[in-house]
Amino acid sequence: MSVSRRQFLKNTAALTAATALAPQLAAEAFSAKPFFEISLAEWSLHKALFANKMTNLEFPVMAKKEFGISVVEYVNQFFKDKAEDKKYLSELLQRCKDNGVRNHLIMVDGEGDLGAPDAAERQKAIENHYKWVDAAHYLGCTTVRVNAFGKGTAQEVQQAAVDGLSRLSTYAQKAGLNVIVENHGSYTSDGKWLLGTIQKVGKPNVGILPDFGNFCIRRETGELYRGKCLDEYDKYLAVKEWMPVAKGVSAKTFDFDAAGNCVETDYPKMFNIIKASGFRGIVGIEYEGETTSEPEGIRKTKALLEKILRA
Repeated sequence: MSVSRRQFLKNTAALTAATALAPQLAAEAFSAKPFFEISLAEWSLHKALFANKMTNLEFPVMAKKEFGISVVEYVNQFFKDKAEDKKYLSELLQRCKDNGVRNHLIMVDGEGDLGAPDAAERQKAIENHYKWVDAAHYLGCTTVRVNAFGKGTAQEVQQAAVDGLSRLSTYAQKAGLNVIVENHGSYTSDGKWLLGTIQKVGKPNVGILPDFGNFCIRRETGELYRGKCLDEYDKYLAVKEWMPVAKGVSAKTFDFDAAGNCVETDYPKMFNIIKASGFRGIVGIEYEGETTSEPEGIRKTKALLEKILRA
């Protein structure tokens, strides 16, 4: 056998062995990768923003430099008049690029009810959201978070929301964006109602953003957020039901015990549910407490999530 022939067979055998091992190595690499990436939701700093102690332009840089977080989630309230301002958006995007920050989503509020039973009102709401889809696309986001509110019976609002979300998602799909609904009070905090709504839409770019803190369906005041809760959905059951259609997770925190655990949500239990679902994606820090400062609350939530990843 010639040397070249012997070397050829040796190389072929090595290549065959490497090819056989490739799927195993890929699987090991995948399993070694953390099952979620941490982002920072801008609402965690809403007090500072509303008090004009910082601006939306400063948010992504602060996320990276102050908290070591490289993925951000915007809230449209903090640049409400800038959705179509290309100069502003370009500056925001450049600051992100200069600091190695990735834009994940924009949370859109105050643009009308996508679940309004009145067709004209619903159409106006859908069109109001277009500019935020465009802004999200320009910033390199993958997602817009919307609400599925409406005034009427559960069935009326669901039927309207299915239409509103379907039409908005058609527009968003052209830009390659997801449209996700957060549990934000009223019917949207009813696990089965929200899941049923998303299933009826039936589009691959439409899903849910589970928030650990919003499960009150009905309050004694009739308001969304103020007043004693009279009807609350089980958060762990809801997240289990929603994870098959979840396109992100909002890790809400309010208070912590001496060991740094979240008081109102059992994080190990919650993340066991999330991990068991096969979820691989982004988990956003959303601190909203009163007893700890916003920066400290963010740091404690980040430490808690990092502890979950190490477990």
